[in-house]
Amino acid sequence: MKAILFDGDLKFVEHHPPPEPARDEALIRVRLAGICNTDLEITRGYMGFRGILGHEFVGIVERVNGPQQEWVGKRVVGEINCGCGACEYCLRGAKNHCPQRTVLGIAGREGAFAEHITLPVANLWEVPENLLDEEAVFTEPLAATLEIPEEVHIRPTDRLIVLGDGKLGLLASLGLRLTQADITLVGKHENKMKIARDHDIRVVFLRDLKMTKVYDVVVEATGSPEGFGAALKLVRPRGRIVLKSTVADKKEIDLAPIVIDEVQVIGSRCGPFGPALNMLSKRLVDVSPLITGIFPVDRAEEAFEKTKDKKAVNWNSDIRIKKNRKFSKKF
Repeated sequence: MKAILFDGDLKFVEHHPPPEPARDEALIRVRLAGICNTDLEITRGYMGFRGILGHEFVGIVERVNGPQQEWVGKRVVGEINCGCGACEYCLRGAKNHCPQRTVLGIAGREGAFAEHITLPVANLWEVPENLLDEEAVFTEPLAATLEIPEEVHIRPTDRLIVLGDGKLGLLASLGLRLTQADITLVGKHENKMKIARDHDIRVVFLRDLKMTKVYDVVVEATGSPEGFGAALKLVRPRGRIVLKSTVADKKEIDLAPIVIDEVQVIGSRCGPFGPALNMLSKRLVDVSPLITGIFPVDRAEEAFEKTKDKKAVNWNSDIRIKKNRKFSKKF
């Protein structure tokens, strides 16, 4: 099968061995896969992963190794963490933290930048008919932002600031505005800030941001090792910082302000697919402005380079074009 392989360098391969589903797993033909900042960080050394990248996808179930044959032919997205099913974490519904877990395109499991992938049937979610592939492919990152209100109680009276105008920061702003909290998005790029502004979200350019400790909740989604330091300068005493960035670079952290100001720091990773699909299906979040271009799989290197371009906008691919930040590969 065609695939995008990372072995220290990215390469397109024409004939990679297709995966074989284990018991109670599905073989899925990938229709569309999205590039995530985590994919970029893996190419810089994050997680030490080697193999096929990619964890944001939409596809069609072609075969199931087990009795769940009703899934064959369904269009699906899938949760990326695959637990062992028998440990303490899995038995209490926390497979995302299973010590033996594999993670699609990130740890121990070949990813979605290929013609086929395998996932446990238990990880699958059927895509509503009214969603386009280009919308459904955002399910995983949107779900990750919806984990924030699962972990942190956000009141309508809270002052909330989101650091970073990339895909994750934009999705967090669009999703969290439904909490009715007072939300500000901080970023650097006019084209991306406009998306938030068009959805009635207050925006502040980083160059104009006043570093004052007045925010009840700070969502750090910069994808930068400097983001946490900025969050500490913005969160009020006894406030909360939610960390969403995954970065390969290491940085020393001064823990004293956390103790002195009694700040809560919450790590936040994957989130609930059901609410994410519901939001997308009901058009509560519009993801169409977040797509810049869709690339065929043999132009993977070009897609990755375009994704690294922080100012990319309105670049015309040879397949389809929307307007902004998300780059995908068509299989």
